[in-house]
Amino acid sequence: MTDPHTGANSRKRIDEPTGTETMGHEWDGIEELNTPLPRWWLWTFYACIAFAIGYVIVYPAFPMLHSGSKGLWGWSSRGALAADIQAEDARRGPQMAALAAVPIEQLPNDPKLLRAAIDGGRAAFKVNCVQCHGAGAAGGKGYPNLNDDDWLWGGDAKAIEYTLTHGVRQDADKQTRTSQMPAFGRDGILNAAQVQDVVSHVRVISGQDKPGASAARGTALFAANCAVCHGAGGEGSRSVGAPRLTDAIWLYGGDRATLTETVTNARYGQMPNWGARLSPVTIKMLATYVHSLGGGEDAPAASAPTAPATAPAGTAK
Repeated sequence: MTDPHTGANSRKRIDEPTGTETMGHEWDGIEELNTPLPRWWLWTFYACIAFAIGYVIVYPAFPMLHSGSKGLWGWSSRGALAADIQAEDARRGPQMAALAAVPIEQLPNDPKLLRAAIDGGRAAFKVNCVQCHGAGAAGGKGYPNLNDDDWLWGGDAKAIEYTLTHGVRQDADKQTRTSQMPAFGRDGILNAAQVQDVVSHVRVISGQDKPGASAARGTALFAANCAVCHGAGGEGSRSVGAPRLTDAIWLYGGDRATLTETVTNARYGQMPNWGARLSPVTIKMLATYVHSLGGGEDAPAASAPTAPATAPAGTAK
């Protein structure tokens, strides 16, 4: 008999070679046998069903409107994680207390504690800082390279700790690092030709171009508009966060097009004030790690946190 809808032979019979009932389906002379599943497979399947039922009773399983089922044992992955974190905090408690008690500039006097601070700072850096500064802290356009020795506000451990704590241009923090560069072209302080002359001067003092007529005109413009922050020779000033313009280290780029954009519209980069997000000990470890990367400086005599700069700063590198 043929099924009028599928065209398959619906008459079941016993397959002579195997003694197994057929399913009544035939394709090009090939018939489907109704072969029972192996017993081991069936028992495994039944065991999985029983395990699943037990699991949804014992562990959280069913989502509800505002939460989920708790399970008979009250276990949760979040609870287990919280317990692990609490245990780790207890284990690290004495070390963290020791780090909290020692001023950052005195950490080098205790090599074991210094190593712990660097290791902890490396871990904190991977969580909080690599998004901008990169995994190797080499930075990128607009994000400082933390491996070199060029610092806007200072590269000793105490200065780095202060910068991390209060951030850069964070209005919510009254002690934040702040520098304000005029938008010389946009605000009409200099016209387009004068901007190009200043750019020419900067490229000469940074060793990128040879002196010329444009750079000569830019020298006087630089002295009148930029030297107050960057210094007469472009050596920069940490008191106002003005970068040194005489080296090959640039935050945004030292090519003519980038410098033109910088002088015309200024730059206003920001960094979070991590003191509002991280503990003082974590910030201390971060500062110690950054200081250890290779560009850190020794603390100056009578070291003290630098007051936030409020004076206008010239060309941002």
